[in-house]
Amino acid sequence: MGQVIGDILPLALGIAISPIPIIAAILMLLSPKARGTSVGFLIGWVLGIVVAISVFTALSSVLPEKDPDASQPIAGWIKIALGVLLLLMAIKQWRSRPATGEAAVLPKWMSAIDTMTAGRGMILGFLLSAVNPKNLLMAAGAGVIVGDSDLNGGETVLAVVIFVLIAAASVAIPVIAYLLASSKMAAPLESLRVWLVHNNATVMAVLLLVIGVVMIGKGIGNF
Repeated sequence: MGQVIGDILPLALGIAISPIPIIAAILMLLSPKARGTSVGFLIGWVLGIVVAISVFTALSSVLPEKDPDASQPIAGWIKIALGVLLLLMAIKQWRSRPATGEAAVLPKWMSAIDTMTAGRGMILGFLLSAVNPKNLLMAAGAGVIVGDSDLNGGETVLAVVIFVLIAAASVAIPVIAYLLASSKMAAPLESLRVWLVHNNATVMAVLLLVIGVVMIGKGIGNF
């Protein structure tokens, strides 16, 4: 159990540190409909993570290789493929860094956040966690690790819950903090948003590089 938690922890942190969802949550907290939109976004974000890791855990649990002492080439190749995809995304992110003095380019949909409803916020949160390629690959990697382990049903559920709590924390913390003390959070949230916007590509590139290498190493270990 402990080894599985240790293996999925970097992937959960990878989703948690992903700047775009955090920026989106902050923009919602600074919008006119802050409470409803941000809560909807958080619910969708959590649901998306739960669905993504649960689906891949279920799929990988039916792989025919279950002997922990034997080689597991199918699981190994899946992990290596996921790792390579993460490395390719890391290269793409690194190349997309803004030049010195150049403003970072953010997704166009962020300009519509001020007019979003709670329902649209929930849909956006779900899409960013369950459909966004970078986060989906990390959730898939965690699902393969959990499903390919020899955990029983209760341990599998616990591993998934721990993963979701860590992966969702970066969105949950500012939203909950705002709900508890909205008047004190505006300035810190704006400062964090500015830093994340400027460093988004660099943070994601380094993050994807590290996690991609780790995932490839775990895949090689299955042979």
